[in-house]
Amino acid sequence: MGGESSISARVRIYGRVQGVWYRGWTVDQARTLGLDGWVRNRSDGSVEAVFHGPEAAVRNMIARCRQGPPAARVERIEEMREVEAVPAGFVQKPTA
Repeated sequence: MGGESSISARVRIYGRVQGVWYRGWTVDQARTLGLDGWVRNRSDGSVEAVFHGPEAAVRNMIARCRQGPPAARVERIEEMREVEAVPAGFVQKPTA
């Protein structure tokens, strides 16, 4: 990856994304891509995640989120730049 810059992105995923293993799937996908960050359900029924790593890997992860796991039905994704520090590793956080 020779010096590729790292970025952080916060995404909100809307649709049928709770109760369909979306968070567990996200953890698996993000770890496979070597990303840092977290994922959690939101009380409004959406899923929120922060991804940090090489730009190509973050973009790849966001593209994967548009599909999600087999039982999910993603209607839309909102993406914004993340400015808070992201701890190493990728974890599932409690619902907020």
